[in-house]
Amino acid sequence: MEFKEQKVGAVLVLRPEGPLKADSAEDLKNRMTQAMGESLGRCVLDASAIQFIDSRGLETLLEINEAVAQTGHLLKLCGANETVREVLDLTQLAAQFEQFPDVSSAVRSFL
Repeated sequence: MEFKEQKVGAVLVLRPEGPLKADSAEDLKNRMTQAMGESLGRCVLDASAIQFIDSRGLETLLEINEAVAQTGHLLKLCGANETVREVLDLTQLAAQFEQFPDVSSAVRSFL
């Protein structure tokens, strides 16, 4: 899994590219943990380039969200495609995350 990063003001936007599955989940968790430290918790996960997600990928998102929750926030997801949104809805996990249609609205939510 590759990661694209973009700094928008004081917010770090992390965009993983590829499927979020067992063999890439730990990479995402490590990179998000690092990003949260670098950005003082002001981090957005741009899910627009995640084609699909498996059970380990979902578990990893929940683990990341748990770590973010310790700072008093929820993981901010944006740009999730229909497949990822459907998986979150079917597993009843969608409410666990702050979701936004695009990067701009997710970044503005920090204001």
